[in-house]
Amino acid sequence: VMPVARLGRSLRCRYSSDRDILMQFTATPIGGVFAFSGGVHTDARGSFQRTYCSGAFAEPGLVLVVAQAAISRNTATGTLRGLHFIPEADGEAKLVRCIAGRIFDVAVDLRPASPTYLQHISVELDAARGNALYLPRGVAHGFITLQDDCDVLYQFSRAHRPGVEMGVRWDDPDLAINWPMPPVVLSDRDRTLPFVKDLTGD
Repeated sequence: VMPVARLGRSLRCRYSSDRDILMQFTATPIGGVFAFSGGVHTDARGSFQRTYCSGAFAEPGLVLVVAQAAISRNTATGTLRGLHFIPEADGEAKLVRCIAGRIFDVAVDLRPASPTYLQHISVELDAARGNALYLPRGVAHGFITLQDDCDVLYQFSRAHRPGVEMGVRWDDPDLAINWPMPPVVLSDRDRTLPFVKDLTGD
């Protein structure tokens, strides 16, 4: 199990003409999962951030995440959401960023044919840094808030389809995710999600 990402090389968006707003995608050990950073220009007025560029996404071959967007508001420290996913064949790519506060964000590879199946990476998403995480189809996602009043923005490659989303337990021993704290707030649904072995029959 791989609990923390050891990030690979960065890919810079050639569509950014100003060095101050370069967008960078950094490969993680899980194929298709990228950490996003950069894109912020700061001056006396404050800051301006480029949060999405279709050319930047197309350059490393990422699926464009323009079909739908959503925000989750999380009022309490220790609020946990996840782990949610849609099986790869019907899945969606997503870009996740924290736009208020800080979260411990997790991506779990649930693609059975993947060489990193059941491995995961984690990254702290911080509104002050403006960083984000890109997840391809078939990769589960979850997070826990590190402070009160965290807002999380999601961008999806496909619109929401009722009944297709699945999930696995946040504390599944076969995943062994090292969460920074136990959850304080957890939905009944997420509390009773199955373990991976219950989905696979192993």
